[in-house]
Amino acid sequence: MAAVVFALLVWQAAAMLVNESLLLASPVQVAGRLFSLIGTESFWQTVGFTTLRIVSGFLLGFFTGVLLAVLAGRFKGLEMLLHPFVVTIKSIPVASFVILVLIWLGSRHLSVFISFLMVFPVIYLNTLQGLKATDVKMLEMAKMYHLSFAKKLKYIYVPQLQPFLYSACSIALGLSWKSGVAAELIGRPDFSMGDMLYMAKVHMDTADLFAWTVVIILLSQLFEKLFLLLMKKGFEGVMK
Repeated sequence: MAAVVFALLVWQAAAMLVNESLLLASPVQVAGRLFSLIGTESFWQTVGFTTLRIVSGFLLGFFTGVLLAVLAGRFKGLEMLLHPFVVTIKSIPVASFVILVLIWLGSRHLSVFISFLMVFPVIYLNTLQGLKATDVKMLEMAKMYHLSFAKKLKYIYVPQLQPFLYSACSIALGLSWKSGVAAELIGRPDFSMGDMLYMAKVHMDTADLFAWTVVIILLSQLFEKLFLLLMKKGFEGVMK
């Protein structure tokens, strides 16, 4: 809380120093605009539209990445087949994907696909790395004592993968929101937060721009905390 207060004070001081709301709106102006937005029906419609699509894209990327990483860890040939696709997805700029998806699917589901593409390689590569880092001696011991797959999963794989997945999700969650909103900013689907940012730019409304940015940050942080908490509970349930 002290760090947040300090950041707000720095922001307020910078706004007072610039003394031009068109260039830098103050925290007070942004808060006032945010409260006025919250009272409108269109605000909640916009928040729901973008949140649903970005969360869907993240979850799709997460489960697909974990599943394919597990299969690639089991079958070396599959890992080799997937490698060029993963490298391509990881390397191509977001703008290129956005243009392709606009041609293929239109703008309404743009943020779902873009969030998925940004999340998938991060989850896949980290999960695969975690599987490869599994102690070979532990696996040999499990084989020697004829441990079932459930026990190997509980005592070997899950503890091994936990830090890799936490790290991957911490990165991927932020990427999903940044890339998803950026895609909406280019594609401009109706009732999206990206479109709201674009309109704020068109009207040179800095307070509106900052207000929507604050909303995006808060939603991103809320979803990150919630998802990581659920993941922690899930790991604890498996390892009991």
